[in-house]
Amino acid sequence: MSQTVAEKIAQSHMTTGPRDRPLTAGDFLTVRPDHVMTHDNTAAVMNKFRSIGVAKVKHPEQPVYILDHDIQNRSDANLAKYRNIEAFASENGVDFYPAGTGIGHQIMCEQLYVRPGLLVVGSDSHSNMYGALSALGTPVVRTDAAAIWATGEFWWQIPPTVKVVFTGQLPAGATGKDVIITLCGQYNQGEVLNTIIEFHGPGVATLSMDDRFSISNMTTEWGALAGWFPADDVTSKFITDRLERLAADGSPRTGLPGLSAWKNQVVAPDPDAAYPVEIELDLSSVTPHIAGPDSVQVMTSLADMEPQGIPVNKAYLVSCVNSRLSDLEAAAQVVKGKKIADGVGFYIAAASREVQESARGSGAWQALLDAGATPLPPSCGPCIGLGTGLLEEGEIGISATNRNFKGRMGSREAKCYLASPAVVAASALTGKITGPAGIPAGGELNSAIRKSGIRQAEGGDIPILEGFPAQITGRLVYLPQDNLNTDGIYGKDYTYREDMTREMMAKVLMENYDPEFAGMCRPGDILIGGFNFGTGSSREQAVTALQAADIALVVAGSYSQTYLRNAFNNGMPCIASPELVEELRTRYAAEIEAGKKTILGDQVVVDFASGVATWNGTSYSFPTLGEVPQALVLAGGVENQVKTTLGL
Repeated sequence: MSQTVAEKIAQSHMTTGPRDRPLTAGDFLTVRPDHVMTHDNTAAVMNKFRSIGVAKVKHPEQPVYILDHDIQNRSDANLAKYRNIEAFASENGVDFYPAGTGIGHQIMCEQLYVRPGLLVVGSDSHSNMYGALSALGTPVVRTDAAAIWATGEFWWQIPPTVKVVFTGQLPAGATGKDVIITLCGQYNQGEVLNTIIEFHGPGVATLSMDDRFSISNMTTEWGALAGWFPADDVTSKFITDRLERLAADGSPRTGLPGLSAWKNQVVAPDPDAAYPVEIELDLSSVTPHIAGPDSVQVMTSLADMEPQGIPVNKAYLVSCVNSRLSDLEAAAQVVKGKKIADGVGFYIAAASREVQESARGSGAWQALLDAGATPLPPSCGPCIGLGTGLLEEGEIGISATNRNFKGRMGSREAKCYLASPAVVAASALTGKITGPAGIPAGGELNSAIRKSGIRQAEGGDIPILEGFPAQITGRLVYLPQDNLNTDGIYGKDYTYREDMTREMMAKVLMENYDPEFAGMCRPGDILIGGFNFGTGSSREQAVTALQAADIALVVAGSYSQTYLRNAFNNGMPCIASPELVEELRTRYAAEIEAGKKTILGDQVVVDFASGVATWNGTSYSFPTLGEVPQALVLAGGVENQVKTTLGL
């Protein structure tokens, strides 16, 4: 069977999983990543790691600790946390980069922890960026990171892959940021949700490495779990230049054999690999676009936005998506010899110390300062609502960051737009959303999408581990809401309360979705949701509250990948059966139309051996749960599994 790049890289890193056939989308397996990056959240992962009872990190060459999120916070508590992380790294022989070195994702690429064909994960949602260097980069949750420290491995379910074909070449004034803003706005109905994006086509060769970093990074906002580019001459030049820089700096990393042998690790999808969705985009039809306000999936061309004269109070050239040298130089070119408009704050931060030094050398940094920009240290900062320069109530911001969710960069009563560095700089000069002189007007976008059947893991009978139920039978409890978020499942009013018992958690379950739910459900029920179940925040209580109510099983059309990870990490079985969900939507159309939030129905029989769920006399298939998820459920979650594996 032909394979996508994610299936191939997963196969080459698999330690447990199907071995009698090529891996495919839907397969559960255990993999050993080449690296796992954690940032300030290293402290939280340390707590989980210690709770397992492990004395030392198993493979010290795997983790990388990079402090980057809250480095403007000079409180005693934060500085103590940073010292503890550094001490833990030293005790375990783990590579550590202190505050001020740069943003974690940038450092991972600069230091070549990321290379073609590798599997590199991070406890941060923008780990997708690693795909620009032809690696498979994807986020993990903190429990996963602790498990990797302890065992070297974590479990994964291979997502489906979407193929995006680039043709043509970007016109003058358009950037990689405009490409991904365009894709996020053009295909915003879940077409790529929880997938891997492979970028193909002759247009790829015309994109710089910085363009690729921006596009891969923001596949996260598009809804994907990774964004991958093929290795080519652009990739080779970047790695060669980095090797020369590391050697000039006397870095001990230059002696690692994998760095010089990177070409042997290049992986590509099979020419006849199957994709459920294919998108084609003519880069020559892409023009500067603005995302927002308050949503990445709402876009407007710069040509249509400029006449509106939208005022700007703050402008930002910061974050892991657009603070590299080319970004700073593009902004500097716009503001050189000019001054930021009165009353506008323009905040700049390089992606790393090295980038800032290079910008000083080229004159770009000084040009930005001379124009009136406020410098911040090379770190995350205002992008995540930390440190100097946050949006205040009633203000409007324009930013080269990757997210503009309401309240993320400051007050919920502010508005934020996203744009390329040059547009951000031009807006800072005029005090309203505008572009540099000479930017081409928006034309008709040349893009197309094709969909086919989703290929998933093969069904059929599979072995059932001893102790795992061959079948589960329970009353149907149907929640017909798509995108049911974790706040609806378990509200924020209880998330940070440490006094919540299981009984208390069960009583407030689904309170923000249906206040009557807790009184309707009973032990042993099978909960069936809609599509993208468990979207939103990563709170684990959205899983453990269901367990507190003794829900036997969750079925959904699809899941937020973070929710699914939290579910199996806590030993909660989940299956996906879009056919059953669609049937329920049709069967209960009248109740849904009437606004019913919770619908009780006849028994559902779920047969794990055959991958078939039976309801109302009809059978519906689902991807079978193999050895990996069965073992997680049997162990009661990943922490217990790790303890058992290590004999603790």
